[in-house]
Amino acid sequence: MALSDNGTDDRTEKSLEENSGIDVSVDARMDVKTGIYDGVRRNMKQRHVQMIALAGTLGTGLFLVSGKAIAIAGPAGALLAFIHVGTICYCMLMCLGEMMCYMPISGGYTHFTERFLDPAAGFALGWLQWYAGVVLLPTEMIGATIIIGFWDSGPDGSGLLRSHMAGYLTLLAFLSVAVNFLGVRWFGESEFIFARLAIIKIMLVLGCIIGGLVIDLGGAPGHDGIGFRYWKDPGAFAPFIVPGNTGKFLGWFEVLVFAAYSCLGMELLAMAAAEVQNPRYALAKAVRRVFYRIMIFNVFGILIVGMLVPYNDPRLLQSTGTAASSPFVLAITRVGIKGLPSVINAGVLTSAFSAGNSLLYASSRQLYGLALRGQAPRIFARTTKGGLPITALSFSSIWVLLSYMALSEGASTVLTWLSNLVSIMGFCTWGIICLTYIRFYQGLKHHGIDRTTFTYRNAFQPYPAYWALGWSIVIVLFNGCSVFIRGEWVTSSFIIAYINIPIFLLLYGAYKIFKKTKIVSVEAMDFHSNVPPPETIDVHDSPESTMGKMAAWLF
Repeated sequence: MALSDNGTDDRTEKSLEENSGIDVSVDARMDVKTGIYDGVRRNMKQRHVQMIALAGTLGTGLFLVSGKAIAIAGPAGALLAFIHVGTICYCMLMCLGEMMCYMPISGGYTHFTERFLDPAAGFALGWLQWYAGVVLLPTEMIGATIIIGFWDSGPDGSGLLRSHMAGYLTLLAFLSVAVNFLGVRWFGESEFIFARLAIIKIMLVLGCIIGGLVIDLGGAPGHDGIGFRYWKDPGAFAPFIVPGNTGKFLGWFEVLVFAAYSCLGMELLAMAAAEVQNPRYALAKAVRRVFYRIMIFNVFGILIVGMLVPYNDPRLLQSTGTAASSPFVLAITRVGIKGLPSVINAGVLTSAFSAGNSLLYASSRQLYGLALRGQAPRIFARTTKGGLPITALSFSSIWVLLSYMALSEGASTVLTWLSNLVSIMGFCTWGIICLTYIRFYQGLKHHGIDRTTFTYRNAFQPYPAYWALGWSIVIVLFNGCSVFIRGEWVTSSFIIAYINIPIFLLLYGAYKIFKKTKIVSVEAMDFHSNVPPPETIDVHDSPESTMGKMAAWLF
């Protein structure tokens, strides 16, 4: 593929310069810090970014990890944990939404952190988030393989054969990498396809919720109305490690990390800001709809499962290498319904692959954004004539090979390790995004910039930012507290709980020492460089036909 340092349409730039007096190639696309040209193109349509947001709410976490969440905290404990994490996630997204709609540029939240908080923090966050993305990608591949194992459990039913697992991992990894190498438009279309297969995702979860209610009310074979039976026996809260209320609290707190795994990926919207058409309108629309997706998919989903499966069902914690421990599948098989578990697993499989697609896309753009700002080797800023960050994508794709760890350690164990590691990293990222927003908010006030003119804003800010920041700090610092209980020390659990903190501090300190950076003062904050003016990218044509209006409402 031919490489180019300039991928814009000359006629478009000439027209924009004549009409607005803006030197687009310098002011908007040429990074003021490094002089590197931002060669990505706005080839992604609005419906594509909606699907990226949907993929962030519907990966394998809700379907696989939620079972262990119920087993640890009980149905009420898991429900409260998912609601609590949902509020943290949505508050974070409100912060991110305002910044990315104001500045729809490459680099996303790492760029914002560098510009409004501290360049060293942006560097550390960018590399840590890139590493989280390339680790979570094989996690989704492993999760998808576990799902496939539901149909291929070996001749004796003992579990997925390693040779078959290797084949499935290879196929899924190849497809995910191939789709991303075809370019952003094909990536967007694949997300859209796998999400109608978003429609299938939506219908899958809604079907599980409605079907679960039918089963709960006695509509299954046998007509046994369950109601809240399992909330009474064995109970609504499960004690974790220690008995009594202390154990119930520990169970709730432990499940916060599992709940985060089901919400991770929503922040990936910021990575698409530089490549989506009409970004301010498209991104604002996506952010506004995330709240309802969290409520419907995660909260109602965990509520229904908690009504149908008792927390002491041993299959919730089994490690067979198949998807038989998925609580949605367990809920249906417990009442004797056949066939539907396969349908559910097929839908979950599309979710896993779609989420993996989004992660590879976001990781490559994360690395590209770092290179664009001089915080990664310059070679990663190279793009093709079509605007594909080819070197960043190639390097990020290599890490999908981590999925083969499952062949030696066991898919369930690796999935748990990686999901916990990345979930905790998610809280680190969310906290830094909120802290960056607080500085962004203070800078706007100092520079006299009116937030009421923004395409997206929240009237309650900055209080949602403080809420999400405070809880992110609490969870990051205390998520591993259970290992300090007498007799519960597990070295690997301690490392997973806290390894992100020293890595971040090491990256932050090293960059600060070598680059001699300072915390950005409100006076020095730059709200204008590289920000595309509204007249260059904002176009909102309301659909006139009924079908067009319906499509706009959905996507």
